Amino acid sequence: MIVVANVIVFVVVMGFNNCPSHVSTDRFGSSCVAGFLHRFSFQPLRENPLFGPSSSTLERLGALKWDKVVYQHQGWRLITCIWLHAGVIHLIANMLSLVFIGIRLEQQFGFIRIGLIYLIAGFGGSVLSSLFIRNSISVGASGALFGLLGAMLSELFTNWTIYTNKAAAILTLLIIIVINLAIGILPHVDNFAHIGGFLTGLLLGFVLLMRPQFGWIERRYLPQASQVNSKYKAHQYVLFIFALLLLIVGFAVGLVMLFRGENGYDHCHWCHYLSCVPTSSWSCGT
Repeated sequence: MIVVANVIVFVVVMGFNNCPSHVSTDRFGSSCVAGFLHRFSFQPLRENPLFGPSSSTLERLGALKWDKVVYQHQGWRLITCIWLHAGVIHLIANMLSLVFIGIRLEQQFGFIRIGLIYLIAGFGGSVLSSLFIRNSISVGASGALFGLLGAMLSELFTNWTIYTNKAAAILTLLIIIVINLAIGILPHVDNFAHIGGFLTGLLLGFVLLMRPQFGWIERRYLPQASQVNSKYKAHQYVLFIFALLLLIVGFAVGLVMLFRGENGYDHCHWCHYLSCVPTSSWSCGT
């Protein structure tokens, strides 16, 4: 359902963009890509190599932009930006990742809980991104997707006792997470949204993805001596309370800092390395 919603939103955005209405072939031969799609055709590749709309269209329709959130009180952009994509390539990459990550989680925990994690993690990614990135717009579901990865990791820990091959499962998941976060240190990638979404999803997994301990569901069919007395184990309750408190405090502090116009770099001078690491091959804008 989330995949379908993202595709529909992208089609609507392309219709609103209406490339032929404001782009004509220039002296360099640049014109709308796939012109046979008429108003749904893409911006010239020199403007958007991802086969998508213009940045001005994305900004008008809800892309995340710091000054509009803080000074024009458009907090709704913290949510709308996760439904927008910069182009077909961006959309396909995110939706394939969503299918790969989300199907298993949805089968095990249901659409409502996974949908909540997706939305709240996307919101968390937007908040952290806004605290650090001020000079460009940001769109995409990557923060929400990283939230699902974080939830998968915390779900492994909180339901530790019911899993076999625990080490292999955690190692595989950690490798996937590290690789994806490492990609985020390339220029023009909003790694703060990734990190914010991941941390939010990690905490939400402890809150929303607890499983009853082994034997709880079957307790009525077991001898009295073999029945368990509590639905969840003690460590699950501890992780639930700790994660919930961190979520509440984290969102409260983050939103207060954001709407007061504070710059995250004033509190973390080295954090720019989390989003882009300069090398001899590229530089990082400030």
